[in-house]
Amino acid sequence: MSDGLCVESCERCPALVESRSRIVDGVGPADADLLFLGEAPGQQEDEGGEPFIGRSGDVLDEALRDAGLARSDVRITNCVRCRPPENRDPHKEELANCRSYLEREIEAVDPELVVTLGKVPSEHLLDRDVAVTKEAGDVTDARVGDRSQRVLISVHPAATLYDASQRDTFADAIARAAELAGVADGESGQSRLGDY
Repeated sequence: MSDGLCVESCERCPALVESRSRIVDGVGPADADLLFLGEAPGQQEDEGGEPFIGRSGDVLDEALRDAGLARSDVRITNCVRCRPPENRDPHKEELANCRSYLEREIEAVDPELVVTLGKVPSEHLLDRDVAVTKEAGDVTDARVGDRSQRVLISVHPAATLYDASQRDTFADAIARAAELAGVADGESGQSRLGDY
């Protein structure tokens, strides 16, 4: 791992090594103000080599556009870089095995704000139980390696595909993240996180 952003090879999780076709690293600018964090690659991401490229990715892209952003403006990554078998949630040991890669990526990018997409990444990064729907849009601090990182909790974009009532919750969280990081259209680029 040379720049903190890519994992060249890893054999830490035998079940994931067996189920993956590739390691799926994060994509987007290495100095992005916003970093979006999912749980793990699914089948399409494993095949395409990029996080959030299926239906969930379409939902995320639309919410970014509505907030005045392009996918190319933000960094998108996952807690675990290899596809779990049958698209199951990553196990605690797998999350722990991949944690150092995630911490190095967040440290290298140094974003104004990390947006956790769903329960697994929210609980993993914050190290506590999270009621995602209730806490969506909340900003809090997480310990990432030696540093404190501002985090905004969001529902997973897939939640909007199964529950239409989550669409506004998701869109509002993404719009708030863009506003707080100072990256929405018409913003000066000044973060407003100091207000929180």
